[in-house]
Parts: sequence; C-alpha cells; structure tokens
Amino acid sequence: MTTRITPNLWFDGNAEEAAEFYVSVFKDARITGKTHYPAGSPGTKGSVMTVSWELDGHKFVGINGGPQFKFNEAISFEVHCADQAEVDFYWERLTADGGKEGPCGWCTDRFGVSWQVVPAGMDELFADGDEERAARAFRAMESMTKLDVAALRRAADGEAVAA
Repeated sequence: MTTRITPNLWFDGNAEEAAEFYVSVFKDARITGKTHYPAGSPGTKGSVMTVSWELDGHKFVGINGGPQFKFNEAISFEVHCADQAEVDFYWERLTADGGKEGPCGWCTDRFGVSWQVVPAGMDELFADGDEERAARAFRAMESMTKLDVAALRRAADGEAVAA
C-alpha cells in the first residue's frame, strides 16, 4: 500500500540539517531525496528546496521555506518506546544541542519540532476502569519532564513517587 499522507515540515533554511539529524537519531531511517530551487524561484538557485526522509518507514518532507512560519506544540510526533532505556535514548538525543525539555514527556528538538516520548504501558495507566488509579498516574506525570514508567506505575498503584 502506498502512503498517501506525508508530513511536510517548514524550515528556515536548515531542512537538510534537520533531516540529517533525524536520520541520525532513529535506527531505521534514511534520506530519500532532495530538490533544488531553480532560477526564477523564491529561493537561491541551486540551494536545497526540499529534502525527503523516512523514519521507521514513515515519509517526511522538509522545505526550506524561510522565516515566515515557526513550529509550535500544536503539532507533535509521538515516539512509542518499548522500555525506559528507549525513552532515555530518544529523550537524550532529541533534547541535545539546544533542544528543550517540556512537561509530561514532551520535548522540543533544536529545530523547534515537538515530540512526545512515550513508554510502553502508558495507555493501561489511563485506561477506563479505575479512575483513582488513572488520577494518581496523571498527577505523577504532571510532575515529570522525561517520563519514568516505573515511577508512573508506582504512583498508579498508590505508592509514593519521589520528586
């Protein structure tokens, strides 16, 4: 089946650098193509107009569109992690070199793109059924930047969570 929807990300002249960064972070990733601005276009002739890449089989395109638009948290990419080691791996890399930690497992990379780094088992903590358990897990999550799945489970189970 062909992917019919591809996220396009607007960069201020550094789409190629961003694509190279993303393919260095994710294990199953590669740059798949580039286009260049032709003469008479808004960009400098021969400079990179778009760069295409894949992360874990998902296609992305970055366009060097200029300073008109900035990223914000209204759009984010969720990284599903198998365990705490993967959470730590992605969190460390996505927040490196100018990235920023945010609340509740959200972070912003150095290009301003927002990510949610989520450990396996999060859904079960907030699943319908035990509202008190979910409330305890939620309160614990609100006190975190990078998520700690063991601490979230302890909180859900009613155990104290160290601040």
